Amino acid sequence: MVNKAADVLPQLVLPSNELSEDIAFFTKLGFRLDNIFPADDPAVAIMSGYGLHLRIDKAAENPAPCIHLLTDDPEALSGGETTLKAPNGTTIQLRPRSYQLHRPATQHKFEVRQLQDKDPWVIGRAGMLYRDLIPDRLGGSIIASHIRIPQGGPVPDMVHYHTIGFQLIYCYKGWVKLVYEDQGPPFILHAGDCVTQPPEIRHQVLEASDNLEVIEIGVPAVHMTTIDHEMELPTAQIRPEREFQGQTFCHHRVAAASWKPWRIKGFEHRDTGITQATKGVASVQVVRAVQFPETPQWSSHHTDIQFTFVLKGTLDLQVEGHGLQELQQGDAWVMPPGLGSQVMGFSGDLEFLEVGVLGG
Repeated sequence: MVNKAADVLPQLVLPSNELSEDIAFFTKLGFRLDNIFPADDPAVAIMSGYGLHLRIDKAAENPAPCIHLLTDDPEALSGGETTLKAPNGTTIQLRPRSYQLHRPATQHKFEVRQLQDKDPWVIGRAGMLYRDLIPDRLGGSIIASHIRIPQGGPVPDMVHYHTIGFQLIYCYKGWVKLVYEDQGPPFILHAGDCVTQPPEIRHQVLEASDNLEVIEIGVPAVHMTTIDHEMELPTAQIRPEREFQGQTFCHHRVAAASWKPWRIKGFEHRDTGITQATKGVASVQVVRAVQFPETPQWSSHHTDIQFTFVLKGTLDLQVEGHGLQELQQGDAWVMPPGLGSQVMGFSGDLEFLEVGVLGG
């Protein structure tokens, strides 16, 4: 068992053929020489810098490693060079210290993901099971995941945040206990509720019911998750109006929702307030069937991305150029802008989640 109180100093061992050349190389990069021995014929040099301790050893038999130095000013460190090679073969790569969020252009397409396809569930962060709802992620512009935790209880999560453009958590089945920075004490997200996680808001998943299932949307698909080892939640302050990179936290509760006519006849929707919270970056609506219209209505959208997940019931979706799609609970699809579609038939209990995201 590791004694965390022990005074431990790690060293990275580097091989060397000519010690003086390696010392000169690392000195130029900003490392300092701390020890060198034996005096009459030096074979080992201990150098330190940037939190690293290097043991450059002529007797070392391990291969030369690759070291990343993170800096937002490579010009000052290496004259602008981003890849350097030490005499001993060690590769030095200069990478950005500040994570830069990149949102690739959306590769639009119509695609359906059906639950009956029996796609594998993979183990993700904190032991949660993930099913990918957009396999190619539209060129990396979005990730949509169906996540479940079969066994309830405390969740082995840590306080963390995401460097991201937009993120939604929709509780599909069961319940989950969450806590967010500056948003008060922990609360329960019930089935039908949802939250947005504004960019870099600290949060933690605390507990889940048996058979919890959530739908999680992230834009773009590739984004950084960072553990915050210092912050404890809940925070002392409660600031629901606080903006995180222009967005505010939004907690939509189905129990307090009001239903209004939707843009297509025969349906009504509850708006989640996410359009206002994200200042138009995204819209999230839950739609349900009211009555079947006498004449099915063609419709299209003009956002960058439109994602839909069937929460209950069944429907027949006619899509221009793609024929009739028979969809049921657990199925999902993405629709490119401008493509026409119409609902040809549906069950009386039909309900679905629709998420629209503007282009970057």
